[in-house]
Amino acid sequence: MKILSKNGNELIMLAMKTDIATKGDYLLIEDEKSNKKMIVQIYDEDYFSSQSLIEDIVKDEVVVASSTENLHDPLNIGNLSRIIRDARLFRAKIRAAIDISDRLSSDISWLPSRVFSKVKRLRISELNSFLGRTGILPIPIGKTGKDNEDFDIYAEEFDGKLNIITGKKESGKSHLSKMLIKTLVQYGAFVIVFDLNNEYGGLAWNSDGSRSSIQDQVMILEPGNGLKFSLEYCGKSGISSMLKNSLDMPAASLREFFRIWDSLKNKKTLDLDSLGNAINTWNINELVRDALISRYHVIQTSRLFTDASKRDELRFESIITEKRKGAAMIVNMGKITSVVRKMIVELILSKLVDLLEKNIIPPIFLFAEEAQLYIRETYWEDIITRMRHFGIYTTFITNQPDAISDGIYRQVDNIFLFNFTNDADLDKLSKVSLVDNETIRSIAKTLPQRHCLAIGKAVSDLPVVVKIATTEILTLGETKKFFKI
Repeated sequence: MKILSKNGNELIMLAMKTDIATKGDYLLIEDEKSNKKMIVQIYDEDYFSSQSLIEDIVKDEVVVASSTENLHDPLNIGNLSRIIRDARLFRAKIRAAIDISDRLSSDISWLPSRVFSKVKRLRISELNSFLGRTGILPIPIGKTGKDNEDFDIYAEEFDGKLNIITGKKESGKSHLSKMLIKTLVQYGAFVIVFDLNNEYGGLAWNSDGSRSSIQDQVMILEPGNGLKFSLEYCGKSGISSMLKNSLDMPAASLREFFRIWDSLKNKKTLDLDSLGNAINTWNINELVRDALISRYHVIQTSRLFTDASKRDELRFESIITEKRKGAAMIVNMGKITSVVRKMIVELILSKLVDLLEKNIIPPIFLFAEEAQLYIRETYWEDIITRMRHFGIYTTFITNQPDAISDGIYRQVDNIFLFNFTNDADLDKLSKVSLVDNETIRSIAKTLPQRHCLAIGKAVSDLPVVVKIATTEILTLGETKKFFKI
C-alpha cells in the first residue's frame, strides 16, 4: 500500500489485490525518514478509477467481444492491465500517532512521506499494546478482523458508565447484552433488566437444557409473582412519582392524596385496603375523589402491591444480602399493559435512588431493553445526569436511536452499533459519538449480522469492528415465524 493523498484527517491509500484489508481494519504507517508512526483506520474502499482507465476497459471489452482469435501478448501487457484495473483505494481516518517510546500520542499534525513510508495492517493485539489496554475483569465478546483474534472489553469500563446498544431488529443487540449481563453477574455485580420480550429468563439455562453457571443468581420478577411492593417500602416520594409520571394525576388530587397518606401513616394503618377506604370517605371535592378512585383501581389491579404483613414484598436490600455473589433481577414486562410498565419503571428507579443515596445497597447495573417504549414518560434524564452520584449505571438497548434524547446522548460513554441502513439513525449517532460521520455511515451500513462497531471508552476511543461470539446460554426472543423452513 502507498499513500496517495490527504484531505483533512483523511488519507487515501493505493492498494493492490494482494493487499488484504477490510473496512474497520487499522493500518500502521511508519515514516522511515522521520522515524514517526501513525495509526489510521480504513472506513471505506473503492476502485482506483480514472477516465482513461475506464476508456481502456471499454475498448478491451469491445475487442474481446468482436475478435474470434487469441491475441498475441508477448510482453504480458494484458496481465499488467488487469492488475491496474483491480487496484483499490482505501479511505482511512487518522486516529493517533505513536511516539518514540511506542505509546499513543495526540500529535497528528505531521504528514507522512509518500516515498519513505511503509504501510502494514495492524493486528488488534498490536493496537492494544500501543493503547496499553489492560484490565482485571475481562469480558470476551467476540473476535476481530481477518486474524480472528479474541477481543475483550473490561467490566471496569462499565463501572460508572452510560452505554447504548443499538441496531436494527435481529442484528444481535440482545445477544450482546445477555453476554454482558452474564459476565457482570459472574463477577459479582447486581443487575436489573427491564425485559419487554420476556427473553432474559434464558440466562438461567444453557441451550442444551442444562443449568447455566449463574442459574442460582437469576431471579424472574413479574407483577403478582415476585414483583410486589408494600406502600410503606415505596414511600411517599416513590408513590407520588408513579402517580405523577405514570398515571398523570393532577396536582390538586396529588395534594389530597398526600393528606390521606400522612393521616394513615400517623395511624400506622398504611396499607392498600385502608387507602381505598380513606379515599371513599375523605371529605374532598367529588371530582378530586373520582381522580383518586380511578388511580386507586389501577394500582389495585396492577398486582404490584401487597401488605407488608404478608411478607411477600420485594426488598432490594434483602436480595442483595441473600445473593452476595451477584444477581440478575429480570423484570418481565412482556405481558402487561403499557400503564403498568411505566408504573414498574417509576417505582423501581425511585426506590433504587432512595436506597443508593442512603448507602444501603451497592451500585446497580441497569439494562433497559427496548427503552424507546417507556423512556419518554419517565425522568430518565435526571437519573442519567446524576447517575454517577447515585450509582445506577445504565445500558439502553434499542432499535430506535432517535427515541433517546440528546441530553442522554451527550453523556454516553460507550456505543455498540450494529447494522443500520437508515441515514437519519446514523446521523443521530454520528452527532453524539466520538467517531466521525463518514466512519459510522460507511461501516454500519455494511456490518453483517452479529457484528458491531464498538465506540467509546471500552475501546480506548478507537472504534473496533467485532464479530460477537456465540453463547452457550439459552437465547429466547427470536422472531416467531409461521413457516418453519
